[in-house]
Amino acid sequence: MNTLLRAFLSKAITTGHLTIAGHTGDEMTVGDGTGPAIRLRFNTASAERAVALDPALKLGECYMEGEIDFEEGTVYDLIMLAYRNAGRDLVSTPWAKLMEQFRVAWRRFHQLNTRNKSRGNVHRHYDLSADLYRMFLDPDMQYSCAYFSDPQMDLTEAQLIKKRHIAAKMLMADGMETLDIGCGWGGMGLYLARVAGAKVTGVTLSDEQLAVAKRRVEAEHLAGRVEFRLQDYRDISESFDRIVSVGMFEHVGINHYDTFFRKSAQLLKKDGVMLLHTIGRADPPGATNPFIHKYIFPGGYIPALSEVMHSIEKSGLIATDIEILRLHYAETLKAWRETFMARRDEAKAIYDEAFCRMWEFYLAGSEATFREGGMVVFQIQLAHRVENVPITRDYIAEGESRLARLEDSRGIPAPAWPEDWPELAQKANRIRSVCG
Repeated sequence: MNTLLRAFLSKAITTGHLTIAGHTGDEMTVGDGTGPAIRLRFNTASAERAVALDPALKLGECYMEGEIDFEEGTVYDLIMLAYRNAGRDLVSTPWAKLMEQFRVAWRRFHQLNTRNKSRGNVHRHYDLSADLYRMFLDPDMQYSCAYFSDPQMDLTEAQLIKKRHIAAKMLMADGMETLDIGCGWGGMGLYLARVAGAKVTGVTLSDEQLAVAKRRVEAEHLAGRVEFRLQDYRDISESFDRIVSVGMFEHVGINHYDTFFRKSAQLLKKDGVMLLHTIGRADPPGATNPFIHKYIFPGGYIPALSEVMHSIEKSGLIATDIEILRLHYAETLKAWRETFMARRDEAKAIYDEAFCRMWEFYLAGSEATFREGGMVVFQIQLAHRVENVPITRDYIAEGESRLARLEDSRGIPAPAWPEDWPELAQKANRIRSVCG
């Protein structure tokens, strides 16, 4: 077994029970023997060396490529074990700290998200295949943090409550012109139109999402109330009573925060309200995990609240409410991961083993990071004037109750999905090309 790997593991894991088998058959066990046993095998010498030098990237990459196999326990178990030993900071060795500093220094270069680059970044992740996302998301295809008012509720209910919670903060009323920046497959916009009575314009950079969202509008007979477009937020010219953006800000890039909020201020009417829902970090500014940057969200970045607020202040908008959702995304990701793993054979039949391992590592690592790694969700309410929202937060609970009654009276139909999905073979080829 690689000497560097032995030294790294001996220092990194002092609690728990981890056994590692090297590519030549030699073994070592680290930890104090407590907790569930985890056993993994390195199949190549290059994997041992790579993980020792750059675990943040190479652990996931080597697992994806079949150079590491788990003989007992799972990827999720291993990442949680690492967090239990290192705390929120998994960067422990001097070399790993140097690599992290390098990534922080280069983060602005990686996040030069011009219009064309933003379109390409979105294509790599969101244009993979709606069938993939349907395997593990809720029926409404909400690909963002749910709101678990009861930890025991199922994902479908938690996602509905998330939409209700957001709409309540937006102080929605019938007929309000509403912009959804990063509308995805249309679930949030359709909710605001159907339940809150809004007239919705949604924009996305994903061809696949746009096609599905448009067909949903037709299927739900909301053509006069909802319009979805393939458009960059920087090119929108209308003004709106309400703006919502859920799970899109992570793709803006730190270089473009000023532009995002300045444009939002231009689009939002003086008496309007905006709600931004985005992943954030509880720690100081950092860098995107290299595995996530390379394979999942190129150009993406999870900001510290200080980075977001600096640009908000410069835009002239006022933060009228901030809520930090802590474990809600961990529970959301748990539901996604467990559902994906239960249907893993279906995914493998359509795609391949490397893709399934990549997706498993992404979901497992993300869940662990929200449980132990300092990742949270920010819900930031914005306005031009302090008087645009009530003086206390009572209106949120009152709004949720009102919206729940409207859901009952106006109905929440099962999502209507188009039947003419592209051929699975074409989708598989597209995904394989993304995976390299």
